[in-house]
Amino acid sequence: MRWNRTEYIDLMTFHHPERPMFSELFGLLIGLDEEWKRDGATPEELALTGFCFDYVKKMFVGTTGPIHTFQETVIAEDEESYLGRDYLGRTVRMCKNTATIPLPMDYPVKDMDSWLKIKPMFVFEESRVDEDQIQKAIAAQKEGTLILCEIPGGFDMARELMGEENLCIAYYEDPELIEDIIGTLQDTAFQVLDRISSRLVIDNLFVHEDMAGKSGPLVGPNIVREFIAPYYRAVWDLVHSRGCKLFSQDSDGNMEPVMDAFIEAGVNVFYPCEPASGMDIVALRQKYGKTVAFKGGLDKHVLRRSKEEIRRELEYKMQPCMREGMVFALDHRIPNGTPLENYRYYVRTAREILGLEPLATAEPGWERTAF
Repeated sequence: MRWNRTEYIDLMTFHHPERPMFSELFGLLIGLDEEWKRDGATPEELALTGFCFDYVKKMFVGTTGPIHTFQETVIAEDEESYLGRDYLGRTVRMCKNTATIPLPMDYPVKDMDSWLKIKPMFVFEESRVDEDQIQKAIAAQKEGTLILCEIPGGFDMARELMGEENLCIAYYEDPELIEDIIGTLQDTAFQVLDRISSRLVIDNLFVHEDMAGKSGPLVGPNIVREFIAPYYRAVWDLVHSRGCKLFSQDSDGNMEPVMDAFIEAGVNVFYPCEPASGMDIVALRQKYGKTVAFKGGLDKHVLRRSKEEIRRELEYKMQPCMREGMVFALDHRIPNGTPLENYRYYVRTAREILGLEPLATAEPGWERTAF
């Protein structure tokens, strides 16, 4: 079922939605297509439209990330691997059979001098705001499309420039460098969002961080509050004052140790909430109440276990107290080794528990693009 922007915002702000939302966030891992084909999957099931997931049509507006980037080039490539240079000038490598994102082998920023060489990619210029795009967004919003603006992650973009180890050291040994990087991101994002939000309401501010693993985040709440929160707060206060309702953060891993710091900075939607990393959306709801909403939270690994375990997971996570401020979905991509029959059972059972229309009569839905 397609939701309109008002219905989705009501859901995520606890304003008594008409029904729960059941979706997919990311789709299949590489290789699962072939497994499901061998199991007899239909074209609609492979596209995921056959599972009738809920979705809201969305549109991103504005450019707050790097521009005038390096020309991406291929150094070497065969059927199994790729070696090239990416938009930041990094040497990157990828195993095509197991990955979709290339792994950087080097990084452009090592100190203030190297940062200043590429800083022009991140500074504000008027070309970042496209008048034609704004007009299209105004029209689309009237038709129910959710309008989003993305800002670079305060941790994520600095990590892309420096690498995780160098970044984490620099917080302590070269804070001026980090302050200049994040300050540049803040200035650019603020100017872009100021121009856009004066013309239309931004429905959803979005940031990608991916700053945690199973053992927790790579930085603690003190670092978040000192370096990242002022950036978040500045842009959120601006767009929120002009009608924006949602500020969502995408980060894998266990983010619980830094959630309070990010909530203070304005974040009110967290995802994908990975159970394997210790994120329990029911416990988090009990802790935070209606302060924050979630997307994801359903254990993707349970799909490779028994049907009894699948049902227990769904009955626990989909209890009535969870049905507002929640997009029920797997906590990341559908993993390899997931039997097609188990996935079919997962979808049917979830719809049954939530009281949604059976697949046989439901309208086609979500189609393998990130929600």
